[in-house]
Amino acid sequence: MKTFPTSIACFVLLLSQTLSFGGSPEENWHQWRGPNATGVSRTADPPVEWSEDKNVKWKVAIDGKGTSTPIIWNDKVFLLTAIDTGVKDTSIPDPADQPKTNFFDIKRPNTEYAFVVLCLDRDNGNELWRRTATTKIPHEGAHNDNDFASASPTTDGNHLFCWFGSAGLYCYDLDGNKRWERDLGEAKVGSSLGEGCSPVLHDGKLVIVRDHAGQSSIEVLDATSGETLWKRQRDEDNAWATPRVIRHSGKTQVITAASGAVRSYDLESGEVIWQCSGLTGNVTPCPVINGDYVICMSGYKGYAAMAIPLTETGVISGSEKILWKRDRGTPYIPSPLLYDGLLYYNQSNQSILTCVDSTTGETVFGPERIGQFSNIYASPVGASGRVYITGRTGTTLVIQRSRTLTELATNRLDDRFDASPALSGKQLFLRGAKHLYCLEAASN
Repeated sequence: MKTFPTSIACFVLLLSQTLSFGGSPEENWHQWRGPNATGVSRTADPPVEWSEDKNVKWKVAIDGKGTSTPIIWNDKVFLLTAIDTGVKDTSIPDPADQPKTNFFDIKRPNTEYAFVVLCLDRDNGNELWRRTATTKIPHEGAHNDNDFASASPTTDGNHLFCWFGSAGLYCYDLDGNKRWERDLGEAKVGSSLGEGCSPVLHDGKLVIVRDHAGQSSIEVLDATSGETLWKRQRDEDNAWATPRVIRHSGKTQVITAASGAVRSYDLESGEVIWQCSGLTGNVTPCPVINGDYVICMSGYKGYAAMAIPLTETGVISGSEKILWKRDRGTPYIPSPLLYDGLLYYNQSNQSILTCVDSTTGETVFGPERIGQFSNIYASPVGASGRVYITGRTGTTLVIQRSRTLTELATNRLDDRFDASPALSGKQLFLRGAKHLYCLEAASN
């Protein structure tokens, strides 16, 4: 019998995996909110039903804490976590002995954390590699519902960009070799709520937005070297909205949502193209693009949603050029889902769902209480004509993408879920407080 040399056999295996999983952003989930930053995958067909003993392809325990969404590229799954090593600095008082300095009584840790990048085998969940980006004691604490690894990584298919906020920015190749790192300084988040805005990669440039109680900023780096291309100060307080980058009206616009204003920056120069006020405090949902407009919303201490034109310049606050506005039922933490003209979002962090026409802003259905859960932190995702909404207590409601609220399934897992789902191929990835699940319908 003729046999292949080992090198040829390995090449055939690698090629088969690449063909099986695809090699483009559309076939993967390479960043926060997926291929087009809308929460939708055009190529995925994840399962409709699952439980702890049904359609779980694999389930693995994850060390430490992290609420960042995993990302998927071909046969690899990447995620970030922060692990309390227990190594104490005795010069820092124990948290229980520290005085109250903020509204939520959040204390600074006095133990070292390992800020870790994990790479798992997509087929079986086995750990392929882990890298400790850095080990340090955080300079301030984080809310119990947040952690020190809440920003999602991103990849261009060759490099992996991992943002741990005040603990640094790190670039690896997909085999775990570090290419560069940057310390961008410490953020001072109001009430020590913790950081969380994810990096965005576009045309070889990496965008980092840091809105906090100190000096807020937007910084664009060369993705190859990590060198700063430009940096601008921002007059903003706490916000966690991941920016959206889009080529429109002859320029590549970096759109940032915050309480003071939604702004569009020129990716090349850093100049402000347009700005528009109108959101409420603590802006967290990321902007979504709908044709010639960007939809931005917030839901803390009030509700706001606006469809802002991408074609304008200057200050357009309160202008008739704004396509539509809404002032009720918008989300605090979850980002909206834009799926073929239908915009889905929940009220505050509650299981109250609204669907509007993304072009007119008119109500399609809702607000309506949904599911067998109360609180929602994860952002909804969509694929194959379905919408997936995951609650904190482990329940995911699957509904049909339609102009009526049509429930298809209610599924439950034994974990707490604050991280948003990721979709690719036949699989749905759900990161819980303790485990990462890969869900896939069993073959007949």
